[in-house]
Amino acid sequence: MTILEQTVAAIRPADPAALAAARAHQDSLTKPRGALGVLEEVAVRLAGAAAVSPPPLPAPAALAIFAADHGVHAQGVTPWPQEVTVQMVGNFLAGGAVANAFAAQVGASVTVVDVGVAADLPPAPGLTVSKVAYGTADLSVGPAMTAEQVVAALEAGIAVARELVDQGARCLVTGDMGIANTTASAALICAFTGKDAAAVTGRGTGVDDETLARKVEVVRQALRVNGLPGGRGSGPAAGPASGREGADGLPVGALSFSGGLSGGGSGGLPEGMEGTPEDGRAVPPLEVLAAVGGLEHAAIAGFVLGGAALGVPVILDGVIAGSAALAAAALAPAVVDHCVAGHRSAEPGHAAALDHLGLRPLVELELRLGEGTGGLLAHPLVCAAVRVMHEVATFDSAGVTDKEA
Repeated sequence: MTILEQTVAAIRPADPAALAAARAHQDSLTKPRGALGVLEEVAVRLAGAAAVSPPPLPAPAALAIFAADHGVHAQGVTPWPQEVTVQMVGNFLAGGAVANAFAAQVGASVTVVDVGVAADLPPAPGLTVSKVAYGTADLSVGPAMTAEQVVAALEAGIAVARELVDQGARCLVTGDMGIANTTASAALICAFTGKDAAAVTGRGTGVDDETLARKVEVVRQALRVNGLPGGRGSGPAAGPASGREGADGLPVGALSFSGGLSGGGSGGLPEGMEGTPEDGRAVPPLEVLAAVGGLEHAAIAGFVLGGAALGVPVILDGVIAGSAALAAAALAPAVVDHCVAGHRSAEPGHAAALDHLGLRPLVELELRLGEGTGGLLAHPLVCAAVRVMHEVATFDSAGVTDKEA
């Protein structure tokens, strides 16, 4: 078995007995039932994932920022130059980014992973070089990645999760950096949810109306040329994709994956997770990810899978993490039981992704930065939810009368 196959096979759904025990314990604590709202749901979720109640405290936390560049940048989907990716990697490593400040506030470690930056980075403390390629191909003219590249990026993310857990992390937080990566995110969300590009494509770093309209059409074009659902939308009809070649010379729609994961981690895709283009062909999740994802999306998907396989909860950040989680869930549906949605970003596609995953965000502050910032802000809430399970007295132990006794 490959590393990816081993990881998917190790993921277990939430344990029913632990879920029931956690709900019963919540109801026995010295507070009105349900008084902690969503925090009670979080504690129960983590108990189910860990298969024990109360669940382990999700600390310390480790943030992994996966960085990569995108060939679709050439389509003018953002005013920011591509070199900002490598510059921001330097900023992370120097401790000067918002993510660094938030990580210091919550006591999380920061690891930066070069999975596809379009430049060579010098060795530095806190940097892991797992470069699969110098950025992706342009997803609007063909597959962004080859079959080999998407698996390599997924397994790079798995390796980072394993390393951080080996180092003592008991909660993983997703982070990202990649100029133009919200374009790839929108395409992934369209492909996995069936939403129209106009409904899930946002302004990213704050583009104007003209650039947003171009971005929407680029997403539709990417879906059309790669034979994925959502490419028609309200845009112009495209000619047949068969026989066309992507930027790497690979025929569009001809991605080939070996092993048992091309059609889903359990021998088939869960309802609603597979793409179905007009020709009726179910699109395997790895093919979707390779066609319109980014190297950091694939690595984050692997990171989420890796954490789940090890029984460590993963706090998802914004729209990049949400779109990557859709791919992870298509490969292993039970992975969702191990995830917490840290926040809901201002990007419209993020709400669509979370709704499809069935996850409720803990924080909604109109954030649209990425880097792992929303996930880091949510970490103290997740810890507080679990600490209640460990430290709050029950009605019986405290000698307090329960109104429902």
